[in-house]
Amino acid sequence: MRVAATAAVSALSLALVTGCGGDSGGSDAKALTAAELKKSIIAQGDVDGYKVDASGKQLPKSKDQIKSSEAKCQPLAYAMGGLAPGDAASSTAVMTTQEKNPTDSASKSLEDLSKGEIEDSLTDAMSLNMTVVGLSSYDGAGAEETFKSVSDAVESCSGGFPVVMQGTDQKLTKITSEKASGAGDESVAFAAVSEDDGDEGTTHVEVVRHGSTIATYYTINLGLMMTDKAYDVPAAVIDAQAAKLK
Repeated sequence: MRVAATAAVSALSLALVTGCGGDSGGSDAKALTAAELKKSIIAQGDVDGYKVDASGKQLPKSKDQIKSSEAKCQPLAYAMGGLAPGDAASSTAVMTTQEKNPTDSASKSLEDLSKGEIEDSLTDAMSLNMTVVGLSSYDGAGAEETFKSVSDAVESCSGGFPVVMQGTDQKLTKITSEKASGAGDESVAFAAVSEDDGDEGTTHVEVVRHGSTIATYYTINLGLMMTDKAYDVPAAVIDAQAAKLK
């Protein structure tokens, strides 16, 4: 369980894609300013059942903190950290965390819980979706080119790639295509598998183009990851962000 959690946390990783084509941004597209982008990203109260933290305390501060020796895979690594996958005019990011109702065991004192109940309680407490939402905006055809770079990287990096996230060496072993939401003008979705001491953990990513703006979503659920149960990028978060970009 500890190893699985380590693999999960160290997995700030990105993964493979399924794309949906749409309208182009056009060479005359104008990027949103930094102030406009901050107003456009989801905030507390925009997503039912989720807390939104705009402090940035848990997120990389710059692209210097995320590096890969595989240059073609770098856009994936950036997207996983909530950073702009391309050369953006402006960018911003927030962290969303799913709110959970307390379980029956949560009302018991620790000494009244069996070992199994303690493990179940801990797993349940960690079974919540945490999603890094990033927005980046581009002039001209920048958003289209950035989206294509992500799509291309997902295909060419399907065998995984090494990455250093905020000083920690990580190894993504596999990138796997998933069904995208279909939001925006173009969208791709993928799962990223990381490995730690022989134990694997899977995280999920979606990248969506809305005109000249790119939205990235990186989701991890430690409890479900450790118990090998399925999860994905929450539709509620994607829908709420898409609504603010219309």
